[in-house]
Amino acid sequence: MARRGAAALALALALLAVALARVGAQGAALQAPDYYVQETWSREPYYARPEPEPEPFSPPLPAGTGNGEREPRPPESRPPKTATKPKKAPKREKLAPEAPPPGKNSSRKGVRTKSSEKAASDDHSVPVARDKVREGCPPLGLETLKITDFQLHASTSKRYGLGAHRGRLNIQAGINENDFYDGAWCAGRNDLHQWIEVDARRLTKFTGVITQGRNSLWLSDWVTSYKVMVSNDSHTWVTVKNGSGDMIFEGNSEKEIPVLNELPVPMVARYIRVNPRSWFDNGSICMRMEILGCPLPDPNNYYHRRNEMTTTDDLDFKHHNYKEMRQLMKVVNEMCPNITRIYNIGKSHQGLKLYAVEISDHPGEHEVGEPEFHYMAGAHGNEVLGRELMLLLLQFLCQEYLAGNPRIVHLVEETRIHILPSLNPDGYEKAYEGGSELGGWSLGRWTHDGIDINNNFPDLNTLLWEAEDRQNLPRKVPNHYIAIPEWFLSENATVAVETRAVIAWMEKIPFVLGGNLQGGELVVAYPYDMVRSLWKTQEHSPTPDDHVFRWLAYSYASTHRLMTDARRRVCHTEDFQKEDGTVNGASWHTVAGSLNDFSYLHTNCFELSIYVGCDKYPHESELPEEWENNRESLIVFMEQVHRGIKGMVRDAHGKGIPNAIISVEGVNHDIRTASDGDYWRLLNPGEYVVTAKAEGFTSSIKNCMVGYDMGATRCDFTLSKTNLARIREIMEKFGKQPVSLPARRLKLRGRKRRQRGGRANT
Repeated sequence: MARRGAAALALALALLAVALARVGAQGAALQAPDYYVQETWSREPYYARPEPEPEPFSPPLPAGTGNGEREPRPPESRPPKTATKPKKAPKREKLAPEAPPPGKNSSRKGVRTKSSEKAASDDHSVPVARDKVREGCPPLGLETLKITDFQLHASTSKRYGLGAHRGRLNIQAGINENDFYDGAWCAGRNDLHQWIEVDARRLTKFTGVITQGRNSLWLSDWVTSYKVMVSNDSHTWVTVKNGSGDMIFEGNSEKEIPVLNELPVPMVARYIRVNPRSWFDNGSICMRMEILGCPLPDPNNYYHRRNEMTTTDDLDFKHHNYKEMRQLMKVVNEMCPNITRIYNIGKSHQGLKLYAVEISDHPGEHEVGEPEFHYMAGAHGNEVLGRELMLLLLQFLCQEYLAGNPRIVHLVEETRIHILPSLNPDGYEKAYEGGSELGGWSLGRWTHDGIDINNNFPDLNTLLWEAEDRQNLPRKVPNHYIAIPEWFLSENATVAVETRAVIAWMEKIPFVLGGNLQGGELVVAYPYDMVRSLWKTQEHSPTPDDHVFRWLAYSYASTHRLMTDARRRVCHTEDFQKEDGTVNGASWHTVAGSLNDFSYLHTNCFELSIYVGCDKYPHESELPEEWENNRESLIVFMEQVHRGIKGMVRDAHGKGIPNAIISVEGVNHDIRTASDGDYWRLLNPGEYVVTAKAEGFTSSIKNCMVGYDMGATRCDFTLSKTNLARIREIMEKFGKQPVSLPARRLKLRGRKRRQRGGRANT
């Protein structure tokens, strides 16, 4: 434990040094151009700027005051302004007083209205403490589901599917309208008496409101202005004031871009209510929202204790832009130089290097008999939780290895691990500029040239299935290592440079198992991701290794803190509890050219998509809890690379045979040996008939048993060359060509005649 504490302290001090260098000299300690040449911009962390903070205002609620909204003011008292999506982040110097956004970044690409700015200058009756720093409060958790359905209430609703429980920021509607899973809270009537409220269940310092319109393919509904009220008992309400009158906040000008309104001063209360005052002319009162607030200390509050999450791991829990990510990688590499190596697999469209970190006891080389594993994240640039989990995992593996954790030491020494935290750094930088709450659902999802990397791989499924359907014709397509079509390799093909980099990476390294981390849901998806029936959008499409994939998916989901919890609320519309937090990709939604299907059909790698959270871009304060949710799952999933059989395929002289085919009876999917003749075949426990074959060699068959204990069963093969292959080898060795048999016979007959004639003459 002392060694572990020393390692954690050393890494913490190193991370602190990096943070100070970033704030001060912009990372002067790292002057190598390799680290900085791809940086697009830099920014100070929001906590580095001291700013004046108004005193929190607790609303006076005298007995008998009554509801302040009995006589609603007409919306004309302050006409709302149309919120537009700016091309650049809002300029901070326009704020008076300057107030940092409540998310992680000092630049926002959503919409911040000026209501709070004007209110701060108009309301002179509020005492302001200029010597204090106004802190940005995090979201209460409507989007992350920390706020339960029972904490959301509304005046009326059109139907259950449009109830208050659906009024969550970035919630997505189901495929069908008029179902239980619509994309907003919508009031039952369009009048000034409608409201939606949140019960924080404890005194909270409310600082802001973020709103969106309704998520719908067919309808346009959003609120253009609203009032905000607070209460301590849900009966007596006080409206946020603008000087002497009620304050009208600007709402949305379309349905997807989030709009932030900060309160002129923090309001301390238990309940907060939003009262729409105007809405889109051709629409209805519909909205999604998030509340920003800092819960006040209350150790006696049951709900607070239940939702508290702490971690004992001393890691860098923050969001990292491109430069900070690279700096963190270097810190880990310097802490653990003997087991880490930083390399890149290519560049993004904007020229940012796609950095990966290798973790192994012999970094930089493939060890014969040691399986290769990879994690990658950030194919969708705005799904940033996976990226941060990868960076946390790097730190954790380094710390625990130095501390002598037997489990981690064994994993590192017996596995070659590759971690690629950001596959789409161009998209991430866009999302990072927008920030956690104002980025929306899609900002930064695609590459710079508008390509979805996750669906940008060649469609090998169709080639395989068409070959299987041609039963009367000779089979021209194998069941594995299917070649990439020529059209895909052409320069004119719509293929992202990031996609080509991943393909080259996976062709170079013999990966056995991999996971790509995504966001927006909480489930593990396994292939196939493409339906076999052309006329369907959802259809269970299992691979020949379906039982193995289901186990791999369950190994992650079952060890996650929430995925298999039957009591948890669904993220958006899908309930994955019937399969214990796992799903066949094609039965969820069909995708042609997915990474999972490509890996399975073109390489030996079994790839799964791991969706790590409902919120694609959680607030920085949520990272410790998300790490605790996923830490054990991340380790357990890596350990599954050692399940099944492994071994060597050699010739009679003991030399490894590359590209030998390993077939398992009853499973119509083969794998191949690596360049040294070693192989790994993931299998569930059981007894299998395994065949090894290679061109020019006779086949070999063995019975291989896979047990329940962790660790692959050793199953080696020695192949003998065929007679024809031996003859060819001998001829090539002596530089001779085989002689045809009829000519050889004529030559022998002539020799015998000459011999007989010679004896007769004597």
